[in-house]
Amino acid sequence: MKIGYSFWGFLGNGVTDTPDGGRSHRRPFIDALLARGHDIVFLQADRDWLEAGEDHGGAYTFDDGLPGIDALFLEWRWAIPGRNTTQCGSEGHTCDLHRQAQLINHYTVWHTTPTAIWDKDRTLRAESVWRRTAHTRVCEAALAPSHGARSLLFPVAEDLLTQADPMALAAQRRDLALGYVGNQYDRNESFDRFFAPAAARVEHLVAGKWTKTDRWPHVRFVGRIPFEAAAGVYSRSLATVLMLPERYAAVGQMTQRIFEAVLAGCLPLAPANIRFADRFVPKELVVRSGSDVVERLSYLREIAGTQQHADLIAACVDRLRLFGLSKQVDTLESVLHGLVRATAPEQGVA
Repeated sequence: MKIGYSFWGFLGNGVTDTPDGGRSHRRPFIDALLARGHDIVFLQADRDWLEAGEDHGGAYTFDDGLPGIDALFLEWRWAIPGRNTTQCGSEGHTCDLHRQAQLINHYTVWHTTPTAIWDKDRTLRAESVWRRTAHTRVCEAALAPSHGARSLLFPVAEDLLTQADPMALAAQRRDLALGYVGNQYDRNESFDRFFAPAAARVEHLVAGKWTKTDRWPHVRFVGRIPFEAAAGVYSRSLATVLMLPERYAAVGQMTQRIFEAVLAGCLPLAPANIRFADRFVPKELVVRSGSDVVERLSYLREIAGTQQHADLIAACVDRLRLFGLSKQVDTLESVLHGLVRATAPEQGVA
């Protein structure tokens, strides 16, 4: 199948000043689709080359036109005032939203091309026409997706899980009790409740875009770091807290931070308000308050480097199989093939 893939982000490390969390899983996901024989053409700008100067050596195809495709796959973009809603060519403008509108108009509207929308940030309106159009299907990275949507989780490659060595990770020296990599967006409540109280008691570090921090003068914020440096923070940290915006927590939408942390041996503490928290982490790592976080950190310090520590890491690695790459590729193939079969009698290739 020839898939037109629209994403606004990077395949490689990209640039530091970007919130693109998809870098952790986008390229393995695409490579797995290619390995299954699909032909993929990228329909947004090649930001790896244009912004980061990274050349993928012709391994991927980008097209700024409207090529013939069998199906359209969109990593959904939404309006960001002052950025992608401004006039093309104006200072600070990004053309992701305009390009997405062009793609939808040409393929989805005019040619009824089978279209899958991955609403990774949960910004697609509940009343959106694309939730009830016969040749479109919405996918969400949640265990409890919206009515009519399919669950398509952020993937992690199974070989990374197989290669993980819990005993070696447990034996690693860690100078931070608590580390966090991620941006502030809609996380103030979780930060107040779970991270900030513990940060007053232990060595810690917060990396990412946090612009309003006056209420936490005791917290060590270091700003955004290069994408590849995130593993270094987790490798130094005994634990992290999985802080999710409420719209994610309510539906069991876990971000890629969980596998970035676990694969570095950093144990993820999951707030109990996250739906299906015990499917993401062992029950020993579910927390209900800042004092719970402090208590768990004290316990983890006591067992650091022991078989108990290694067993906890192993249990976390095992839970990552929920996000297995092959399972997520199966899901997308099922969605696309279903849409193609449903629309085959009424349309040809766009």
